[in-house]
Amino acid sequence: MFYNRHPMTNESNTTRREPLIDAKLVQRLAVSDSGFVFDPVSGHSFSVNETGLRILRLLKEGQDLPSAVKALCDEFLGSAADIERDVLEFAGLLRKQFPA
Repeated sequence: MFYNRHPMTNESNTTRREPLIDAKLVQRLAVSDSGFVFDPVSGHSFSVNETGLRILRLLKEGQDLPSAVKALCDEFLGSAADIERDVLEFAGLLRKQFPA
């Protein structure tokens, strides 16, 4: 899940429109500009890289999968399919780490 920034646009082929993760969970997470993430409910904390930080911000904005993938494709090098897979994996890790 490491991509280089770029100005090019790629399109996502997905049609999934439901939230990637429970909005209440994402909203309760405190996220610093450096990528430090803290859940005040569970007390868990972790750090994310630049890509993970961008995904978290998109999730906090309530982006669905196609919108999140498009935004990431606009900013990072990588195929839409690879980025989509990484977004789904990241959301899955958040759900596993922080059950609703």
